[in-house]
Amino acid sequence: MPTFWEAARIWARIGVRSFGGPAGQIAVMHRMLVEERGWIGERRFLHALNYCMLLPGPEAQQLASYIGWLMHRTAGGLVAGIFFILPGALVMLALSVIYVLYGATPIIAALFLGVKSAVLAVVVEAVLRVGRRALKTRAAIVIAVAAFVGLYLLKIPFPMIILAAGLLGWFAPHLVAAGPEAESEDQAPGLVDQLIAEGRASHLIPSRGRALRVLAVWLPVWLAPLVVLYLVFGDAHVWTQLAGFFSTMGVVTFGGAYAVLTYVAQAAVDGFGWLQPGEMADGLGLAETTPGPLILVLQFVGFLAAYREASGLNPLLAGALGALLTTWVTFAPCFLWIFLGAPYVEALRGHRAAASALAAITAAVVGVIANLALWFGLHVLFRDVHQITVLGVGPDVPNLLSLDWRPAVLTLAAMVAMLRFKVGMGPTLMASAIGGLALSYLV
Repeated sequence: MPTFWEAARIWARIGVRSFGGPAGQIAVMHRMLVEERGWIGERRFLHALNYCMLLPGPEAQQLASYIGWLMHRTAGGLVAGIFFILPGALVMLALSVIYVLYGATPIIAALFLGVKSAVLAVVVEAVLRVGRRALKTRAAIVIAVAAFVGLYLLKIPFPMIILAAGLLGWFAPHLVAAGPEAESEDQAPGLVDQLIAEGRASHLIPSRGRALRVLAVWLPVWLAPLVVLYLVFGDAHVWTQLAGFFSTMGVVTFGGAYAVLTYVAQAAVDGFGWLQPGEMADGLGLAETTPGPLILVLQFVGFLAAYREASGLNPLLAGALGALLTTWVTFAPCFLWIFLGAPYVEALRGHRAAASALAAITAAVVGVIANLALWFGLHVLFRDVHQITVLGVGPDVPNLLSLDWRPAVLTLAAMVAMLRFKVGMGPTLMASAIGGLALSYLV
């Protein structure tokens, strides 16, 4: 088992490399934690991912917190979750300052064009690898395909896909369970699994006392800023509005950032008047070029809101405080969900119906990741993507004439480098970033 500080260094590296939305971030963690280091086994990784997919908030950040908690208890979960957020939050803050002072930043967009191209290669590899290992029965394959079709073609809400898969696995475990042959092909356990097998993971044992202690600590951590701001400034102040609104978002953001961005944009523009029309799209573009969860776009909203209602403070200082407050109330509940629920989720591993439900969710998650990968790929490779609708539903399709040859070339090069020549992720990301800059300005 790695030491706490060895793990902290890896979590910092993951945080810096976590581009590409949840599909890319899950792929990065799987590659670095399961494939390269063997810290956690395939089954336990997918088991943790299943739970995180059920939670509100960014599933990849919660997955990092879960695995960090497995390895080094609460401190490990905090370091993993914070380091997953911190690089992107700092970059997003810097880009927000540049945005209000200088407007668009084409050099940043060019630099991260290459990064996103490399991440697309990582995502494709991850979908193939995770799918090959998770889809060991015909029923699992059918569930994965159904989840993909439901999301991509029918636009069924993400929580309904996961809920339906879980119910199928719970009430029809004989359909989902893998046979002996498939079970024998399971991957070797990771270091975390060995630690648990040796009985050295007492924090995995759920108890009412522990749950009450978690609630006693993390509810105030999450909600105390809102209460203090309400008592000091009242409910009409921008600080209180930010804390209250984004605390609510932290509870209802099922399905990731895109599930709630339309609502947030409408509320920020028409409801509170924090943003001008079109600025939400600018913030989303900035968030897509940074590491970390895409939900960091909410930090951009908090920055602009506080920047424009500085109340006597330096506007940049007020904006920075608004960004910090928004980030705090957005991500604090994520730690609550993990520290409160993870012991119970681990206890369910031996429950047949629960294990079958989570296996069905695993299969559905493969379809979800494939859908995210396709969405990410379409928006990286094509400038124009639109939806074809029949009776209100239909797929997103690209305008083939809008193909951007630069990310296409960089993605192909990254895939050849990683899959054929086994080049590491770090050198590939660096070379792709330089390539994006070169192709954007020199060609």
